[in-house]
Amino acid sequence: MKIAYREINSASPRYWAAAGALALLALLGLAAAYVMEEHGHVITGMTNQIVWGVPHVFAVFLIVAASGALNVASIASVFGKAMFKPLAPLSGLLALALLAGGLSVLVLDLGRPERLIVQMTHYNLKSIFAWNVFLYIGFVAVVAVYLWTMMERRMNAYSRRAGTVAFVWRLVLTTGTGSIFGFLVAREPYDSALLAPLFIALSFSYGLAIYLLVLLVTYRATARPLGSVVLARLARLQAIFIAAALYFVVVFHLTNLYLAQRQDVERFFLWDGVYSALFWLGQVLLGSVVPLAVLFHPRLGKSPKAIAVAAGLVVLGGIAQMYVTIIGGQAYPLDLFPGMVATSTFYDGVVHGYVPSLPEIALGVGGVAIAGVIVVVATTLLRFVPERLDDSLIAGLDERVGPPARATT
Repeated sequence: MKIAYREINSASPRYWAAAGALALLALLGLAAAYVMEEHGHVITGMTNQIVWGVPHVFAVFLIVAASGALNVASIASVFGKAMFKPLAPLSGLLALALLAGGLSVLVLDLGRPERLIVQMTHYNLKSIFAWNVFLYIGFVAVVAVYLWTMMERRMNAYSRRAGTVAFVWRLVLTTGTGSIFGFLVAREPYDSALLAPLFIALSFSYGLAIYLLVLLVTYRATARPLGSVVLARLARLQAIFIAAALYFVVVFHLTNLYLAQRQDVERFFLWDGVYSALFWLGQVLLGSVVPLAVLFHPRLGKSPKAIAVAAGLVVLGGIAQMYVTIIGGQAYPLDLFPGMVATSTFYDGVVHGYVPSLPEIALGVGGVAIAGVIVVVATTLLRFVPERLDDSLIAGLDERVGPPARATT
């Protein structure tokens, strides 16, 4: 069965309202970056102790979610599930848009964005940051080729091969992102090999949650039919990813609790202060338990509105989780000489405070808006979204493993 893809109608008032709101948020983010560039990071909540603030929270969240957003396309091409083939082009587009939004925040938060040229021309191959530059650029190239094989009829025969390369590459990319923190042996909250698989599990959950939100908003705004079968399958998959991510979080903290030298770190994250509240209320309760309860509910799990709420909670819980991981990991005092007693007047044993400023928040939200603008513009100019995804269309798709369905012109 052929799938008909159509551009989004830009004449709709809803389209202009959404595009205008996203463009405004993106401009506010750029204005915040300019203010931080002019006045320096002294106007932010970042200090010499906490050098990665809220912009990094949003940036890492978007980069991790970009890898997971490609899940739907991977299920279609790599694993041969025909039901997901109509959803694959939007999945690839969303992956590129989220990565662009996250990298935009990172570049604009450097303080001296022009120094990115130095990073691109001089590589320290012993640094995981240098390796991630190759991974990000490679991801863009691989996904772009993957989209070409999906959307160009003559290239459909190569879609599965390109999808396999993209699937492997995104796993490596997310491993590299998690290893940024896992390789920081000087900071006790980060130093763990479990962060790499944890970030992979988180990417599956975050990416699919954002994909669900974009899919639901797009089809509702354009009045295109969206059947219950495909929505129920995506909701069930989302529940599995949430459970997997929660499992790795539990294993990560249980492992630290088992190690005697990590128990003070775990007490800091699980029982003391604002980071404990964000962990239990934001990451665990709102970001995991409540969405699982909604998605596994016999009635709510089939409601588009309830599924959208669950996906939104996963996104909010993911931002809370990145906040706890990135900022909480820096707030915990450094142990400069393990096993020794060291005293000085320079923050020894002191939990570092951090209060995010308005420019930081605006820059982080601006990165999300940049990703949204890319999706809106691309779906308006190109045919990424199927005309319909009703149950009759899904039922007509052959479940054989084979090349993806071709888009009609």
